[in-house]
Amino acid sequence: MSSESFQLFSSSFVPAFQLFYALALACFFRPFLPQPRIKGMAIVSLAYLAAFFLCNGFPVPRGALGPLLLALTVGLSKPVGIARPLAFFLTLLYLSAKISAGLVAESLYFLAEQLFPFHPEPIEGVYLRAAWLITAFFLSHLSLFSLLLWLLARQLKRRRLSLHRRELCYMSLIPAASILFGQMVSSLLLEVKDGVLLQLYERHPAFLGVVPALALLFSLGSLLAISFRQSLEALLEERESSFVQRQQAAAIRDRIQEVEEFYTRVREMKHQLRGHLTAIRGLAQRGEYRQAEQYIARMDESMSGFERTLQTGSAVTDVIVDSLRRQCQEQGIGFYSEFHYPSGGRYDAFDLGIILHNLLQNALEACQNLAGERYISLAGRRQGRFFLIEVQNPFAGQLVLGENGLPSTTKEDALLHGLGLSQVRREAEKYTGELELKTDGQIFCATVLLQEQGKQNSNTGKEEWKR
Repeated sequence: MSSESFQLFSSSFVPAFQLFYALALACFFRPFLPQPRIKGMAIVSLAYLAAFFLCNGFPVPRGALGPLLLALTVGLSKPVGIARPLAFFLTLLYLSAKISAGLVAESLYFLAEQLFPFHPEPIEGVYLRAAWLITAFFLSHLSLFSLLLWLLARQLKRRRLSLHRRELCYMSLIPAASILFGQMVSSLLLEVKDGVLLQLYERHPAFLGVVPALALLFSLGSLLAISFRQSLEALLEERESSFVQRQQAAAIRDRIQEVEEFYTRVREMKHQLRGHLTAIRGLAQRGEYRQAEQYIARMDESMSGFERTLQTGSAVTDVIVDSLRRQCQEQGIGFYSEFHYPSGGRYDAFDLGIILHNLLQNALEACQNLAGERYISLAGRRQGRFFLIEVQNPFAGQLVLGENGLPSTTKEDALLHGLGLSQVRREAEKYTGELELKTDGQIFCATVLLQEQGKQNSNTGKEEWKR
């Protein structure tokens, strides 16, 4: 290889690999970007290239690329379409993987130099040997770097992390330590003393194995920390879901107790009616009509608490639907119900009660935040061994679904985030069913399809309902 060819190779090699690093960062961000992703990927790539050219075009301290890239990705998180903590954490993982892969590649490069020592030869051979070693170094670095990014992205996609300030701090400890370790080792790899170039691995041969091992352990530590946090969040969500379910079941039992007391009072009133009628008849026979009228008025007052409740065919669903109807009346919200409990079906009343409670409460909360006409429509229909529950309410805005297929929420309590519809989906899955959410821009519709227990799944039946 001639001197001119080697200069051309060197001048094109670095920009090509920096472009690869920019694309690698964009691909690492890609699974977490909103649709359309091409805009966010372009912004992330340009952020890396801008950080690289700024570090190479101005006199900045060694290692300034990382902090500058972090500042750019966090600052551009809004146009990219992701939260700042997530942008910070993804960039930190990216830099950690890049440095860890670089340390391993440096060790392999040193071994290659030892296996193929330098011999005086024509200058063309020297250039060719240098080009091959540089190519081997970068290819090994890019291969390991790509593998680490793929493993990290694969783990992160399994479950979206909730990165609040405290969680972000301790999740960032391992990748931050990895970056600092890499910067420290990189500054020690080459040292000039008394005009002699000294390499770290020549002075301390044991570091040839220790440094890459520590670099890979840092990457493994990041993967395990992410996995542990995801498992912890899943456990917390399961605990909160179980707590909510127990609270809902307790509330349903309390309402059932109220209904039982109501019917006890009705039976008592029915028993007392004979005495009341006898008293009224006696007053009428004596011509004491005014007293009879007053007596009837007092009876009317005592019976004012006996409002007729909705009858759906089950005491559990009765109390859920009637409670919602009362709340709608108090708030001036129209309520329409065509729900009838599927008699003879293999459905647990408490499961249906939890589904109805969450769907109706979500519809009520949506109506409370709307102006104009407000209403809630409930329907329950049975066909064969399938049962369909449908709740509709007015809707204004855009339905944004998260990765779990449920709408994003603005509730402040992160632990209870989306637990209502998650609970509905969980109950539906007991019956090999599903939850479907859709809107036409004016009406929001939540549909739950259930199948009787003990029956085999039938995709044909589901398709008939969807049509």
